[in-house]
Amino acid sequence: MSGTPDTTAGPTAPPAESGATLGGASGGPRRFWSARRVPAGLLALAVLVIAGWFLYDIAAVRAHRPGMSWRHELARQLAERQLDDVWVLTGAAVAAALGLWLLVLALTPGLRSVLTMHRAHPDVRAGLDRDAAAMVLRDRALEVAGVQSVRVAVKRRRTDVRAVSHFRDLDEVRKDLTAVLEGAIRGLGLARPSPLTLRVRRPGRKGR
Repeated sequence: MSGTPDTTAGPTAPPAESGATLGGASGGPRRFWSARRVPAGLLALAVLVIAGWFLYDIAAVRAHRPGMSWRHELARQLAERQLDDVWVLTGAAVAAALGLWLLVLALTPGLRSVLTMHRAHPDVRAGLDRDAAAMVLRDRALEVAGVQSVRVAVKRRRTDVRAVSHFRDLDEVRKDLTAVLEGAIRGLGLARPSPLTLRVRRPGRKGR
């Protein structure tokens, strides 16, 4: 039994359920968007501090009091330093990187760990955590006779399953696992079920 080669099942797309709604008015499933509370909060705090700092300085000047020394020093540095100065280029690069990061956060949905489910009603959206989906598939796979252990990774484009079988023919175990897992994937009710990639092998030798 230890000399039996591994068997691999290629990507197999489970059939779609009839009558299921895959998305909203556009007809396609839409991912959940993250609120980005931490980046938004940090940006709002930074803008508040900088704006308050400048506002205090302007109010001090309007009240005929000397302005803060940092403003005079900043104006002098900007007037004296050339555009090819190292500090000017560094500051520009940091500002550009922060701006690009904010644009990426604004234009990408995030929440990659949440899988979009079928929308049976237009006003109700549901999502399933990837770890929860992997746990369900793992439990179903362990019910197949001959399966000793299973590792499941539910990814965006495919579902990877690695199983170890300690008895029964590997082809039979693979066939049963394929049927069980494809049914389990359909049973998750996902708007876009990922194709199944299955590999079944024998347990390795001790110490290997």
